[in-house]
Amino acid sequence: MSLTAFTHGITLAIGLILALGPQNVFVFQQGALQPDISRALPTVLTAGLSDTLLILLGVLGVSAVVIEFAWLQTTLFGAGFVMLVYIGWTLYTAPAVEVNPHTQEFLGVREQVGFTASVSLLNPHAILDTVGVIGTNALAYTTPDRWVFTAGCLIVSWGWFSGLAITGRALGESANANLWMEYLNVVSAVIVWIVALYMGWQFIHLLAIV
Repeated sequence: MSLTAFTHGITLAIGLILALGPQNVFVFQQGALQPDISRALPTVLTAGLSDTLLILLGVLGVSAVVIEFAWLQTTLFGAGFVMLVYIGWTLYTAPAVEVNPHTQEFLGVREQVGFTASVSLLNPHAILDTVGVIGTNALAYTTPDRWVFTAGCLIVSWGWFSGLAITGRALGESANANLWMEYLNVVSAVIVWIVALYMGWQFIHLLAIV
């Protein structure tokens, strides 16, 4: 039964985490733009810890609170919209310079942690995925299988964010790195803004209900 729970957790987490959203984009971008992979660790660690927090909250049953109260969902969508618009603007206006660790300015630890936490914890879709979907599926198991299921989800989460940063780093070190970097910020900003628009629409819709 434990093997079934572990496989279930891995399969479910892979299905949820593959979606291209602002969190994945930001982790990939920092892997590509930082001078070496160690400098992107604040982003990877913050993304992994944020996902761990949400998954544990879901397994512990907090999902019912978020889903039940409309005002809480409204607050999350509103705050998420504002933060994503700001992050998108920051990405879009970032100067296109050569990928050179001696001349380029990089996001510091505080900025990486702040931005990553925002796109992770203020993203209602991530909350509904990790807290709602994973939390609901966890109810199918009793202890200790429930924690085996949770371990499968966490392994995928940490492995995915580490892999994204490493893949981004490989892109940043490629022969065409400067050409790729000219478009990376713009593409990242557009993806973030698309999600922000959807969240803004949801916020307005929820305001009418509340």
